[in-house]
Amino acid sequence: MTKSELIARIAEMNPQLYQRDVERIVSTIFEEITAALSRGDRVELRGFGAFSVKERNARVGRNPRTGESVAVDAKVVPFFKTGKQLRDQINARDT
Repeated sequence: MTKSELIARIAEMNPQLYQRDVERIVSTIFEEITAALSRGDRVELRGFGAFSVKERNARVGRNPRTGESVAVDAKVVPFFKTGKQLRDQINARDT
């Protein structure tokens, strides 16, 4: 599902809201999650999951074409851990 599909689905489920308002709400939520992660904060959505950032240490990698050693800088990457309720719902669907 893309962001535009999500907006369309929410607007469809809430006919009292204008699509432009739903778009603004969804964009604001994503912007706030992004801003919190940029500050190093954790964002927890109960029943869904938690967004956080993890630090990766500098390391020596390999260029897959040449096999040459390459220095890879330390970096911070976003991380998502699913909530129990989401995991249970997904696993119940598979069985």
